[in-house]
Amino acid sequence: MIELYPLLRLVHILSASVLFGTGMGIAFFMLMAWRSGDRAAFALTARQVVLADWVFTATAVIIQPLSGLVLAHLAGWPIGTPWLLTTYALYAFIGACWLPVVWIQYRVKTLLEQQGDAASINRLMRIWFILGWPAFAALIGIFWLMITKPGA
Repeated sequence: MIELYPLLRLVHILSASVLFGTGMGIAFFMLMAWRSGDRAAFALTARQVVLADWVFTATAVIIQPLSGLVLAHLAGWPIGTPWLLTTYALYAFIGACWLPVVWIQYRVKTLLEQQGDAASINRLMRIWFILGWPAFAALIGIFWLMITKPGA
């Protein structure tokens, strides 16, 4: 019989990998398409990025807290443990960055498809770029907390 904790831990690690890896991939391809100056390539990339965010990132965003809470419970960590509270806060912060990013990606895709003005697209992309940095830093912080469990 397969034990629940190792299986759930595998799911948690894989979804964290998807969250980080898909985020990095999306950021790279979206940034490169924007910087290319090729509007058709940028439009195609934006369409694929929006799809990838919903298929991969959104799924991982749901799996992460669910699997994490169950893992903490199975491991005997009280929900109010300081390092866990910090991970919850960082995760909420990431969500506060990610939700506008998703909206921006969809808006940029729509503007590109409708031949919207470049100034609006560039303004949105600058905001998109800025929001990515703290979100990725916070995700790395969560990885650090998961590995070190400070104060444990």
